[in-house]
Amino acid sequence: MLEFSKMNGAGYDFVMLDNRKGDLHLTQDEIARLCDRHRGVGADGVLVVEPAQAGADFRMRYYNADGGEAEMCGNGARCFARFANSLAGPFEKVTFETQAGIIGAEFIDGRVRIAMSDPKELRIDESVSVRLETLTVHSVNTGVPHAIIFVEDLEGVAVRELGSQVRNHPHFAPKGTNVNFVKKLGQNQIAIRTYERGVEDETLACGTGVCASAIILHELTGAAAPISVTVRGGETMEVGFEKINGEYKNVTLTGPADFVFQGKI
Repeated sequence: MLEFSKMNGAGYDFVMLDNRKGDLHLTQDEIARLCDRHRGVGADGVLVVEPAQAGADFRMRYYNADGGEAEMCGNGARCFARFANSLAGPFEKVTFETQAGIIGAEFIDGRVRIAMSDPKELRIDESVSVRLETLTVHSVNTGVPHAIIFVEDLEGVAVRELGSQVRNHPHFAPKGTNVNFVKKLGQNQIAIRTYERGVEDETLACGTGVCASAIILHELTGAAAPISVTVRGGETMEVGFEKINGEYKNVTLTGPADFVFQGKI
């Protein structure tokens, strides 16, 4: 019998598990079954709380819906912080280890603000040819790799088809990339739709994609932080950052992290 909590971060949902004792050992197939909306709890991913190994308060393990472990998830990090707070808090701030580095979080009026790892591998205005067209693609790694494509018709873009082609393109081999389709709404406001690797479909929100898209907006237009980003689930998140000597530092992501229910399976 497995006890869990279900959480939602701006429409991206997670199965939350407490493994502070270290006695939980799930296989990739078991994680995928938990995420299966027909045969399991149903989720975009699984988050596991474990003891810290490098001096933080906790360690975060994040698994995509296919059961594979990923480096980082921005929406997941907010939910993880609030879940850990419910297990061992209350805290004003909390830190946790991820494959992308140590993440800090603070709790602000029912929302969670997380301090992201420094972006890397920034590339602008690259051409990527897919089946029917050549796309102008920008990319940056905000804990996981993201490709950003600006579009005029965000509602009409074929996210699943085009996202899959870019995600699996040799340009992003061998691990592939997440793909964000972005529409500029104002000077420092955008809306995005995201195709996520591991899920292999569009999701309602992607925190690292929100950060990546905001950084690319600033890189292209000089838009000042904070930048507001509306995701497919309808929520608006806020991205803060500084650009110091040409590098992006102190990136933060603020948004919701809500408990949905608890259960056993």
